[in-house]
Amino acid sequence: MPFERRFSWFDQILVEIDHALRTSLASVPVAQRPSPAAVADADRLLYPPMVCGEARQHAAGLMRINHSGEVCAQALYLGQARVAKNPTLRAHLQHAAEEEADHLAWCAQRLSELQSTPSRLNPFWYAGSYCIGILAGLAGDGYNLGFVVETERQVESHLQAHLMALPAEDHASRAILAQMMVEEACHAEAAKAAGARALPAPIPRIMAACSQVMKLAAYRI
Repeated sequence: MPFERRFSWFDQILVEIDHALRTSLASVPVAQRPSPAAVADADRLLYPPMVCGEARQHAAGLMRINHSGEVCAQALYLGQARVAKNPTLRAHLQHAAEEEADHLAWCAQRLSELQSTPSRLNPFWYAGSYCIGILAGLAGDGYNLGFVVETERQVESHLQAHLMALPAEDHASRAILAQMMVEEACHAEAAKAAGARALPAPIPRIMAACSQVMKLAAYRI
């Protein structure tokens, strides 16, 4: 029988601290799947590596927001999974976090191509989002899933806005965001199918307000 290591509570804390540091501070993490921009570029030079001048700075600001959003998503899902009582739900959240890790890496790679860097506030975004994830998880599995649905709904909305706001020549960033939007919708649908409950009315508004603060800060810092 193969040996299966069981992590102690302290081991698990160290693993999560390591993940938090790598997620919020690593410059360009490694994706498990190729970037959508690279896939689309396999046959011909469709996406120039750089966008110039003010357009490049604007694209970088938008991609910095999306990168920070993926930092938040990692923390939210892992915080929710940490306190989820249902093993199936915990596995669902961890799988979603794995897909979001690819989104994080794609955005980081594109930021590097745009000659820019991630938000310096990412450790703050991670810590706050992890705490929010734990609170959502403690509310029970139905509301835990409902939080996933509302999070992904708001992410879809801002991705759609960014697709329209990107410079016309930045096809690479657009390909990345389009694929992210498809997968965010899949996460929401999976959470609905698993028994998500609608969140009380004030919570989506509070989530939207917190998201707006993050977007305004991450665009510049």
